[in-house]
Formats: sequence, C-alpha cells, structure tokens
Amino acid sequence: MSFYRNRSAPPHLSSVLCRLSAVFLVLLALGLPINHLPQYAMLVIATVFIFTSPLSGRPIAWLNAISAVAACIFGQSVFAPAQIEEGENVFLVDGERSGALQAGLPAAVFQFMATEFNAKYPPEHRCDPAVSGCWRGQGFPEKPFAFSSDGIYQKPAYSRRVPDIGFADPVWLRLGFINELGYNWNSRVSDVDRASRDSRFWHFLHRWRLEMPWFVMYRFPAEFRGSTLCWRGEVLWERAGEAFEPILHPSMRCRRIVDEDIGRRIFGVAIKNKPALAMELRPRGKRAVRQLVGPALALVGAGAVLLLLVRRGGEAKAALAFALIAATLAVAFFDDASFIGGVRPFDAGDDGLVFDGLARVMLAQFLDGNVVGGLEGGEKVFYFTPGMRYLRVVEHLIFGETYLGYLSLMLVLPFVGFALFWRFLPLQWAVALIIIFAAIPAGILFGSSLVQYVKWAARGFGDPAAYTFFLGALVLLIGPEGKGPRPGFARAWGAGLLFALALFVRPNLAPAAAVLLTGSALAALWHRQLARIAGLVVGFLPVLGMALHNWFYGGGFYLFTATAQHPGALVTPPSVYVAALAELARLDFSGEHLGRAVRQIGGWLAGPSEWILMAPVNAAALFILFRMLLTKRADRWLRFIAGATLVQQSVGIFYATAGRYYYVTWFLTGLVTCAWFYEEGLPVFQKRFPAVAGRVRAHPLARALAHALARIAAGVSSESRAVPQA
Repeated sequence: MSFYRNRSAPPHLSSVLCRLSAVFLVLLALGLPINHLPQYAMLVIATVFIFTSPLSGRPIAWLNAISAVAACIFGQSVFAPAQIEEGENVFLVDGERSGALQAGLPAAVFQFMATEFNAKYPPEHRCDPAVSGCWRGQGFPEKPFAFSSDGIYQKPAYSRRVPDIGFADPVWLRLGFINELGYNWNSRVSDVDRASRDSRFWHFLHRWRLEMPWFVMYRFPAEFRGSTLCWRGEVLWERAGEAFEPILHPSMRCRRIVDEDIGRRIFGVAIKNKPALAMELRPRGKRAVRQLVGPALALVGAGAVLLLLVRRGGEAKAALAFALIAATLAVAFFDDASFIGGVRPFDAGDDGLVFDGLARVMLAQFLDGNVVGGLEGGEKVFYFTPGMRYLRVVEHLIFGETYLGYLSLMLVLPFVGFALFWRFLPLQWAVALIIIFAAIPAGILFGSSLVQYVKWAARGFGDPAAYTFFLGALVLLIGPEGKGPRPGFARAWGAGLLFALALFVRPNLAPAAAVLLTGSALAALWHRQLARIAGLVVGFLPVLGMALHNWFYGGGFYLFTATAQHPGALVTPPSVYVAALAELARLDFSGEHLGRAVRQIGGWLAGPSEWILMAPVNAAALFILFRMLLTKRADRWLRFIAGATLVQQSVGIFYATAGRYYYVTWFLTGLVTCAWFYEEGLPVFQKRFPAVAGRVRAHPLARALAHALARIAAGVSSESRAVPQA
C-alpha cells in the first residue's frame, strides 16, 4: 500500500526519532485520551505503516503534515459539540459511614438508594468488619462522585464529560472506581461482592458481571433538547425543587428530553441489579451530525499524516505486522474481551487491583499538585514490585479509563520475539516460530505462548510488561544479524533504559540483566566503543531510582524492594540445600530439608506449565543451554544469551516457582534451543533418518507450508534490503 505518490521519488527517512515524531503527530490529531476503539484502531494502523514503510524526507511534506494536524485541532475546537456531565460512584452506607454520599447527593436520591441498599444487604446479616476482606472494614467513598481518568483534560463538574450515552454492561461504561484500593473485598468473606465471572465460553463480550452497588448521573446541556433517552432498570428523573421521580423499566423504553430537563440530573441506579441497568441516548438531527464532526476530523488529520509522510515500500512487512496484531487481538478477545477497551473489575487481592488502585491515588495527588506524594507511590519502601503502578499512571494519562496501554505492549511483544528469532535463525524459521508463538497455544507447556502473557496482562499483573521491556532491550543490545551491536550511543542507551524499566517492574530479572549489561560493556571496552558504554550506563542509571525512593521516603537502603528475603518469595534459601546435603550424607532420605529441596527442584523443572511431566523435557533444554554456551562455533551473542539464561534459571532453585515468574526465562531457553536445533539437531536427524526426513519434506502439507513461508520471507527480506533500517 502506498500513501505517498510522487514520481520524483523524494528522499526518505527511517530513524526512530522521525518515526516517533510521525506517531506524535497522529496522537495530536486524534487527541488525548485515546479511550475509544476507533481512535485506538487508527493509532495502531498508523503506527504500523509508519514503522514498516519509509517516510518522506522532504521538509515540505512534514510542514504540510503539521499544518494538517493543526487545522484538524482547530476544527475540533470550533465544531466541538456540547458535552454531557457524567458522575458515577459506588454506593456504600453502613451506619455513620455514609458522610460523602449523604452530604453530596440530593437528599431524595440518597434516601432512595440507601433504602434499596439496606434491603439488599440487611444490617443484621452483614459481614464482620474485623474479618479481613469484609467490605465494612475497607474504604468508603470520600467524594459523592468518583475520580475518572477520562476527565483529566476536561475539568468536569463531576467525574467526566461524555459526548453520548450508550451502555448495557458497566464493564463497557468503563467505571474506573471499581478498581480503587478501598474496594478490595473478598467475596468469600464479604456479603457485598465485587464481581462474578460468566464461565460460558460464548459470552466473550460479557464475561464479567459487576456485583458492586453503583450509580451513574447525567446532566444535559441545552443542545440535547429534543433528544431521547432510553433505559432499562431504575432511573431517578429530577423535577422542580430537587424532587426526583423514580421510574423502573423492565425493558428498554424511551423518554424525550424537554426544556425542563436541561440542567437537571438523571440518576441511573444499579443496586438491585435486576433488571441490569442499561442506558442509551438518541440525539436528534443537528446534534447527531455534529457529534460525528470531531471524530471525523481526528481521523482525517491522522490520515493526512499518513498520506503526506508514508511512502511506498513495506507492504509485506505491514501485512505480517497486521497478521500478528490480529492474532494478539484474537487471543485477548477470547481470553478477556474487556482488555480491548473495557474496564473489568480486578479480582480481590490480585496485583492488578493493587497496582491500578495505587495508580489512581497517585493520579489524584498529581492533579492536586502534590508531586512528591504522588511519586511516593503509596509505599515508603517498596514492598510490591514497584514499576507497574507508575506505568498505570502513564497509561491513564494517555489512554484514559481503559487498559489500552497495556494492550499496546502485548501487541508489541510478538514483534520483539520475531526480531530475536530472526537474529539467530533464517527468516522462514523466524516467521514460522512467531506464528506458533502468537497463534498456536502449544507453547503453553514451555512458557512460550502469547496467550500466557495476555492472560496475566488482562489481570493487571506486571510480569508481561517487564518481559516485553526485557526482550526489547535484548533486541537493541545484540543488534541485527551479520552486523551485531552498533558502537554508537543511541541504541545502547535504549537497551539500558529498557533493562532498567524491566527491573523496575520485575526486579527478579536482575541476574540476567546484570550478565548481559556487564558482558556487553566489557566487550565494548575491549573494542574501545566508549560511546556505547556511555549509552548503556546512562540508559540503565534510572534503575537506581528504586533505591533512591526507598531511602528518601523510608529512610532505609533497599536496592529494589523489601521482599527479597521474604519467606513467601525466598522459599528455599541456600541453607536448606546445605542441610539437605547433610541429610543425604547421613542417608536420611526422609529428611525435611531434603524433601524441600527435591520439591523445589521439581517445581523449577516443571517450568511455567507447572506440570511435573514436563521436567525431563525442560531438563533437556537446560542441557542444550550448557552445550550452546560451550560451543565455540555458535554465534557469540547466542552463547552470551545462553549463559545469561542459565544464570536467570538459577533463580528458580531458590525462589517461588509460580509459572508466570519464569516466562521470559523459558522463552530465552526456547530461543537457544531452536537455534541449536537448526544448527545441530536437524542436520543430525536428517543424516541418521534420511528416509523419514525425505517423507516429511515431500508431504504436500509440508511443501505448501514451506512455499507460503518462503513467499512471506521473500517479501519481508526484499523490503528490508530496500529500506534502510532505523
């Protein structure tokens, strides 16, 4: 596909800075936050073409693109329709603990909802606040309307401003308050539940049912006069003198907005949850047309950037990129569709709820001007892995009340994996392996399947983010095939920074990062590449921010977090192995320490699948790591990765063996194993079993697959030679 057609063949640009500048222009045209799927889709499409195609190097093209974006922004400000004020919150009352809601809501509204709440949750049947996990021992609303990151750039009167109304499921209404720290209830203890999951596999879009009692409020400006509001469930419609008319519709019914309704409040109440609250606004005539002007101008501005800057060349790479993105989105959709633009209620006690809850507190502090308090991150000394809460803050600033930022990292992950495979294997093999990784869940057994990363990302855990940063750092560190790492500052700085981010999110990656960075710096020193050394040091330097935070806020020295020696993490310290050896020397095969050591090693060798039957396979993979480390004819960077992976594998001998802690370790193990199989294992197999190898090659399916992979590889390879790499 060609967006730029000019017979004079203007020069092109391919630097990362220029590509990021083009993406920034697209972001300006689309406007922040990027919290609607059409916006996000355009951003993804534009980013793919910008990074897979050459960009125009003509200054006039860039000036035209900047002018088009400026015109788009001006048009959006001129033609922007009036917005609807929206407020929402959880509804909780318990005796005297109802101050913010009672003081901030109209008396009639509060009384109506309090009556329904007490009827559904009778005071005499409520859980004991002294029991951990009971809602009565947790937080209560501090304001009548909750904070929403959608409203960061709006200065709303309540939670946020919205152009329209249309929801049948609160997950897609994006109620961020459901993941505040104060609502971390355990449904096994609490009589007020957080959520329930629909286990029927075909309910992809409505996997989660929000059980928390909540409400939403709308106030319409004059422009909506004559529009129609439809709803199902309970609505409180304001009349004169702050009187509210309760209206219950068992099914969707509509009511026109008249002069008397302008500026008054309409509350949707979701306490009984039967029927489930649903609301839809049907604007009339001019309003319906004007409502489309802003999004249309945004898409036009983003499209203009592509038309003016993106040149011909890169079609095959773009096609492969879109295929990988489609596979990732399919995995996310079938695992948890709310990851793609919705806000699901995170599970009680999960890392996801903690990280997002802390991020929401930090955002509120930043917006109040309390920068020092916001940077504290909710802990004076980091106990939980520190980085994810800060990433969530950045995500909400860009993507509003969605988790599209984390989804974007998952969209990047297959490309990073592809780059690593291509670095050590032929392009056809790299294409085949990344398709298996992204689209075929067989790799679940080995910890090398995209579905594992997406599953934990959708739950809000930090592990997949850390692994994406780590693998991205490795790509920059080792450089492309045949060239190796570049001696300059920029790529080394990028590698160091990504390693720092990876450790910031998951400090347990420190052993492999230390080996890779130290070895790279020593190699650069040997070749007198001082700029590369400087880049690695400067890029990695922010990793000290964790120790600085712990010292500044907590007054103690902790390099990363305070949990390195926690028994829940360091489950089998070296002293256990020493005691186990002593028991073994005494032939005490039933000794306690020997049993702990055997169970730990068994859990480690079971790998991410946590299936003990995989232990022999994983043990063989570890043997291959040793072999590749000692094989002098192997690529020196592959040997280096094998050594770093072995060091990282040693973490599993001492620390908790939960599968998600080791996904990247076993991914690198798989990378080295695949390279060994191509270089040594396959030739040996073909030599010893020529008949079997011949039948496999001659099989029609194998030939068709090889032909398809060859065509993809040929297209990508030719474009890579024609277009200078960033």
